[in-house]
Amino acid sequence: MHSDPIADMATRMRNALRADHESTKMPYSKVKELILEVLVSKTFVSSYSVVKEGKFEELKVVFNKKKKDLSFDRVSKPGQRIYKKSQEIRQVQNGFGISIISTSQGVMAGFEAHRKGLGGEIMLEVY
Repeated sequence: MHSDPIADMATRMRNALRADHESTKMPYSKVKELILEVLVSKTFVSSYSVVKEGKFEELKVVFNKKKKDLSFDRVSKPGQRIYKKSQEIRQVQNGFGISIISTSQGVMAGFEAHRKGLGGEIMLEVY
């Protein structure tokens, strides 16, 4: 079992993209699903679905064909959580990427949290 499921998710997606796969699967969790909702809404991935494999649920992620060289960086780790106030949230790759932040109002892109005046835990940067 992986001790950091979000880092595991980022690694699976990074490896699948590098191997030129159209999709990848990973164990299901609610937090991963919330992160994928943000990635789909910002067109970093095409879609995702919850698939029942045996007795466990999995997330199947279908990649956007136009975005083949995505990078997923884990910012906040289980051993060192990184929290930022809304005014401290910065652009990722000069606006070409997004940060995914867990706020009191849910998981959202960094610029949305900044616009709403919300801070939170910076989980991933995708660019």
